[in-house]
Amino acid sequence: MKLLRLVFQEYRWSIALVLGLSLGSALLSVAVIAFINQRMLTPASNPGAALGQFVALLALLLVLASAAQLSLTALGHRFVYRMRRALVKRVLDTSIERLEIIGGSNIIASLSSDIRNITLAFVHLPELIYGSVLTLAAFAYLAWLSPGLFVTTLLWMSFTLGVGWLLVGRLNHHLRMLRESEDRLYGDYQAVIDGRKELTLNRDRAQRLYEDEFDLSARAYRDHVTLADRYHGLASNWANIMVLGTIGLVFYLANGLGWASTAVASTYALTILFMRTPLVSAVAAIPTQIAGRVALDKVESLALAPHVEAFEHPADPLSGHWQVLELHEVEYRYPAQDGEPGFDVGPVSLRLERGETVFLVGGNGSGKSTLARLLTGLYIPQRGEVRVDGRVLGPQEWPAYRQLFASVFTDYHLFSQLLGPHGVAASDEELEHWLGSLHMRHKVQVAAGRLRDTRLSAGQRKRLALLLALLEARDVLLLDEWAADQDPLFRQVFYRELLPQLKAAGKTVFAISHDDHYFDQADRLLKMDGGQLHELQGEHRARASRNALLEIGGAAHS
Repeated sequence: MKLLRLVFQEYRWSIALVLGLSLGSALLSVAVIAFINQRMLTPASNPGAALGQFVALLALLLVLASAAQLSLTALGHRFVYRMRRALVKRVLDTSIERLEIIGGSNIIASLSSDIRNITLAFVHLPELIYGSVLTLAAFAYLAWLSPGLFVTTLLWMSFTLGVGWLLVGRLNHHLRMLRESEDRLYGDYQAVIDGRKELTLNRDRAQRLYEDEFDLSARAYRDHVTLADRYHGLASNWANIMVLGTIGLVFYLANGLGWASTAVASTYALTILFMRTPLVSAVAAIPTQIAGRVALDKVESLALAPHVEAFEHPADPLSGHWQVLELHEVEYRYPAQDGEPGFDVGPVSLRLERGETVFLVGGNGSGKSTLARLLTGLYIPQRGEVRVDGRVLGPQEWPAYRQLFASVFTDYHLFSQLLGPHGVAASDEELEHWLGSLHMRHKVQVAAGRLRDTRLSAGQRKRLALLLALLEARDVLLLDEWAADQDPLFRQVFYRELLPQLKAAGKTVFAISHDDHYFDQADRLLKMDGGQLHELQGEHRARASRNALLEIGGAAHS
């Protein structure tokens, strides 16, 4: 009961109270049967009093059973709520490298499917606890009625549970395989959604994705869920039939072999019939508990950052104090995957002075984006040092260092909330200023500090992403191929008007760009080639400014 242990760790006294209520209701249920056996099956001198006592017992049983079930259900949903919050916070605290290894589809699967399965496990947990406790209490009562019958009944039930355990083992296997199939299905869903334009244009590709990938995952899911349901049904029917068989065995031993009186056999039968429904319900709840345990194991396998409730806000931010940022002999290696060789970036040394405008060029796969991630602190260097004004950055200073940067990467996400410095709402004056500079004042509507509609062209959406970055008022602005989606007119506005405006405001701009017509706007021009960084100067810079493609493809380095 891994799920119950987790709840017990966080709600020790609450779960103890709930278990006490469950035990009390189970014992009271057996007491009701004993009362029927002793007072209702034989003529009573005062039947009215017996009826009143019976009604009182039923009312008390209703209160205890309802209190136990409702309390556990409320406790479970509260735990699931906290777990969902903790899981999202752990994702937010996990390094970019780890999230990229896990994959977006696996994270979405855990946030949706795993949390749903854990919720369902809690919904059915009262049935399992109540059925288990009631069965134990009923067995104790049966042992008191007739030890001989009880020993035989116990052996019979042990055989029943043994076979049931084998069926549940197979059920557990297929539920685990089902969860793996679900991961693959989420990956296929993401491919269908993200690749919708390409799949619409190329129906052959759409057919191959549908038949060779999605259908394979869907059939695996169907097969495992079918087998899981099959073993679940067999386990439930087996438990139900064997409980009924217990009644026949009891009457045979009592009347046929004379082990007990007919009255005792009748009480035995009544008790077994009474616990039949809770016991079958407990067996029916087992699949959800297994699925919940599989979900918990899956969440743990993600190896996310430990849960910390608070967000980090550095007490000593670096903003406003620094003059020089340096990467000194920094190295980063992507390990080999699926037979493909790895890729090394570095050793790289980069000096970035406050207020500079620096452009970076390089071919695909040259390491430009990796360098950008290293510079911003999204990737932690595997070797080398990051320095601020000559001082080596310590492990505890990474959050403060990252707050120096605002960025628009090529795979940016456009948020709707407009935030200014330190997470406060952006001022109306700043918003109006930057909307005007970006030529977006009449293109977007803002209400309650949020963008109301972001269904715009790719270039306009990128302008809004830049707007969000500018409103944050960070010291360094990192732009990854930002102008690639802009029309020629606004591209000129960006390079000839916006960049000088940012430089005049003291902002440091590090831009990955291949717009050679505007290289004159850069204080320095850098080039990545095969994971190595070089600065283009003199003739090399002049040649890149005339035709960046020739310089990127050439063999000359400065």
